[in-house]
Amino acid sequence: MTFLKILLTPFVPVYALLVSLRNMFFDKSVFKSTKVNAKVVSVGNLTIGGSGKTPFVIYLTNLLKKSGYKPSVLSRGYGRKTKGYILVSKEGEPLIDVQNCGDEIYQTVIECKVPAAVCEDRVEGAKKLLSEVESNIIVLDDGFQHRWIDRNLDIVLFDQKFLLDNSAFNQSLLPLGIMREGFGSLKRADAIIINRKFCKEINNNLISNFSRYRKPVFTAYYKAISFVDMTRKTEYSLEEFNGQESLVISGIANPTSFLTILQDVGVSTKNKIVFRDHKNYTLKEVQKIRREFYQTNSHSVVTTEKDAVKLLQFSKEFDDIDIFYLKIALCMDDEESFKEYLSEKLN
Repeated sequence: MTFLKILLTPFVPVYALLVSLRNMFFDKSVFKSTKVNAKVVSVGNLTIGGSGKTPFVIYLTNLLKKSGYKPSVLSRGYGRKTKGYILVSKEGEPLIDVQNCGDEIYQTVIECKVPAAVCEDRVEGAKKLLSEVESNIIVLDDGFQHRWIDRNLDIVLFDQKFLLDNSAFNQSLLPLGIMREGFGSLKRADAIIINRKFCKEINNNLISNFSRYRKPVFTAYYKAISFVDMTRKTEYSLEEFNGQESLVISGIANPTSFLTILQDVGVSTKNKIVFRDHKNYTLKEVQKIRREFYQTNSHSVVTTEKDAVKLLQFSKEFDDIDIFYLKIALCMDDEESFKEYLSEKLN
């Protein structure tokens, strides 16, 4: 992969030029953003995956519900088998299966119980969603680069680990690095959130590095809540899994944090299978998991909630194996300040 990136390095200036031209056309109103009949809050990033958008979308959507709004969520539906507009939820329960809408929006609906839809064209998706459900604010999942739809608030997330690694293979534009846009694009953001995930300390130097953009910077982290039985939905405390020799399954962008927190709560990660992000599980992967489970004499299978929503379709194939997912929640270090900021921007 590293060798391939080096070979593709000459295309970085070409990609940078295309991104700059596109943004300039929007800035000069050659391309125009369309307003829809609801407030729009975009949650996005500058990188390809791994910043924690889905946990933050869940946190933000629930926060908006508690604040008296009627939120809905609109996503592209990355990894789904379908195309075009699809209503995922009208009154808080999924209307279709995870394969036809994508794991992220499916998980969001399960956690937030709100209307939701997927559509590659965010303007079309927003208009159709608002015609079918009662909502006065749309949370746009992964919307920073989708400038065709006008928004009231643009929030950009960063993984703290990404910010600490300034190597060319990380903090460079595609295809050399993992950045969709350069840091200069933060000029159009309203707020920045540094997600330290399971890292215990806030890196204040990173916060000060963003001072040049004159944007409010908030910090967030992940909190492990419990382990949940995938099929029965029974919750178990973290302490009950201390010493578990489990088979760990992961199909997320950056599994390091997930593996680290499992180790912290006493679950061995010696036996693990790491799939690519947004893995669409088939019987082939199910058989691989089963083989590895029995060959390693594991007590159980432990996975992420994002993977669990896709593995659930194979409940019959796993009827002799206990599968649990780690339930996590995104928390803000200074939630009151963030609530005040949100209220100020949306009212």
